[in-house]
Amino acid sequence: MFEYSPAWPHGALEAAFPEVFVVAGTNKTSHAGVDFQTSRTMTVVREAGVLTLLNTVRLDDDGLRALAALGEVRHVVRLGAFHGRDDPFYCDRFGATLWALPAATHADGRATGRPLAEGGPFPLADGAPFVFASACLPEAAVLLARAGGILITCDAIQNWTHVDRFFSPECGAMFAAQGLIRSANIPSTWLGACKPRVDDFRRLLALPFRHLISAHGEPLRDEAHPRVAATVAAVFAD
Repeated sequence: MFEYSPAWPHGALEAAFPEVFVVAGTNKTSHAGVDFQTSRTMTVVREAGVLTLLNTVRLDDDGLRALAALGEVRHVVRLGAFHGRDDPFYCDRFGATLWALPAATHADGRATGRPLAEGGPFPLADGAPFVFASACLPEAAVLLARAGGILITCDAIQNWTHVDRFFSPECGAMFAAQGLIRSANIPSTWLGACKPRVDDFRRLLALPFRHLISAHGEPLRDEAHPRVAATVAAVFAD
């Protein structure tokens, strides 16, 4: 039987841009017999009092009260194949609609409420989905046409610039040694699992964005586009 993930330690909801909020918290997973504890970041966007959650992180009771003070949760957007563990909690608690790519499968076996597609509907008036079409596991991003363009990603582009307080010391050291703690990073772990082609990133770079909010790391302001372009050039140099 499916059980919700617990509310692990997390920070406070903070305003990143007008009507766009972020909260960083703990993520615990196991892979190949190894336990990992890293951080992850949820994005909350408010529009006319309605909240859309992207890259969900379960909040504790104080966090849920702070969330409720922002508005009414009506939409949950899943962007990455390796995320979504807390989507059922928010969908059940608030009756929110779950948006995801058609190929996504969910932790509790539920069906996607609304499919994500480029050019398709989206719960935010200025939000547009982007699909990494060549990735062998479903991965999307969202462009918000505000503040010069805000790109919201999951695992495809991360922005850990330091080992934050939600990492375990062992995992922080491991990720630093593996080169996963860097700005505007396309992680080798996601590349190996999803095998995207450079064409997807060229299409992404054709989008007008100045800022980045990833499911991993802190917001990258003003310099996101040139930094992502430099990463793409380095990763796909061959």
